[in-house]
Amino acid sequence: MPDQRPGAPREKFGFATRAVHAGATPDPTTGARSTPIHQTTAYVFEDADHAASLFNLQTFGYIYSRLTNPTVAVLEERIASLEGGRGTVCTSSGHAAQLLAFFSLMEPGDRFVASRNLYGGSVTQFTHAFKKFGWGVDFVDPSDPKNFEAAIGPNTKAIFCELLANPGGVIVDLEAVADVARKAKIPLMVDNTLATPFLCRPFDWGADIILHSTTKFLSGHGNAMGGAVVESGKFDWFASGKFPSMTEADPAYHGLKFAETFGDFGYTMKTRAVGLRDLGPTMAPLNAYLTISGIETLHLRMAAHVTNAQAVAEFLAGHPKVAWVSYAGLKSSPYHALAKKYLPKGPGSVFTFGVKGGYDAGMKVVETVELFSHLANIGDTRSLIIHPASTTHRQLTEEQRVKSGAGPDVIRLSIGIENVDDLIRDLDTALAAT
Repeated sequence: MPDQRPGAPREKFGFATRAVHAGATPDPTTGARSTPIHQTTAYVFEDADHAASLFNLQTFGYIYSRLTNPTVAVLEERIASLEGGRGTVCTSSGHAAQLLAFFSLMEPGDRFVASRNLYGGSVTQFTHAFKKFGWGVDFVDPSDPKNFEAAIGPNTKAIFCELLANPGGVIVDLEAVADVARKAKIPLMVDNTLATPFLCRPFDWGADIILHSTTKFLSGHGNAMGGAVVESGKFDWFASGKFPSMTEADPAYHGLKFAETFGDFGYTMKTRAVGLRDLGPTMAPLNAYLTISGIETLHLRMAAHVTNAQAVAEFLAGHPKVAWVSYAGLKSSPYHALAKKYLPKGPGSVFTFGVKGGYDAGMKVVETVELFSHLANIGDTRSLIIHPASTTHRQLTEEQRVKSGAGPDVIRLSIGIENVDDLIRDLDTALAAT
């Protein structure tokens, strides 16, 4: 496994510099400047003692690509650097990252509190798939941090939210929710997919664990699946006695105690050495390579994304066939003040609007656009559109769809980096067809 102990300070260089260089050096054998794709399943041991020490987690290095891979390790270090975190574990998808993040904390019968304003797939995963592990979830309205506090019970092990909710554009008051988590001595887990560390770093506001679907803005080009779990290194696993998986002896590693042995990156080690080992949702080296390449332009792309999104939102807000627009960059948004606080560079480029005419009108818009791509993804250089009620949130009940911001009239946009006048013209033409 790679050594993620402190080396050069991660904050020594600026964001753009770290986006290009963090975690990577020229290949020592060939001199290749771009990170190579290490398309291998396993790695030769120096001798029997070296092999034993690797398997006992006494030495850092590479064993088998289900656990780690040199290409993936570069990406893990880069994401940790950009988020200001202690360590990262990359996975095959964002859903896999969520599974591993909870797997390191939860026991059968445990629960967690989650914002009800989440990506529909996350609501489904938390409600149904997690039940098979014996884990329960309590959804709350995130508009008032006190709602999180009220839902915490004796078996609650974490609070989970999206900083920028997908698809509704809801912004959570991270600092206030972090205070609730700290008081309860449980970690605050924040999905930072829509904001990325360029727009906001949740660790700076008290979060303990950050998750990403790297498939989205980090990769940025719609060509690589992946997820990431990032640890702050600041959570005290011993304070409450609620986390035996972190503080008590692990029988699979001869009684090793992860929090005690690895300190401020014990959670990262647990997630890798147990979660990846036993569940196996490993990121492919090619996907890691593509995501590394994507991150190199993250700061440039995000600046273009949010500039375009602001212009499109303002256009839609004044359109006669649009009932409402939910974008925190608009002064009319109830989240405008929170956006100024947490997202001063702009509140992302994914937002929703309601088309007059409801479900049928929404379907007509997504079928009529030409430049926007009608598909189930976000965070691409290309502009994307979808009608959540008939697609991403289809598995939810009507009440759940409305509560999560995916009612029958809702259209979600992911604004790309094209010429904004072209995007506006395409939407105007589609709206005229309703």
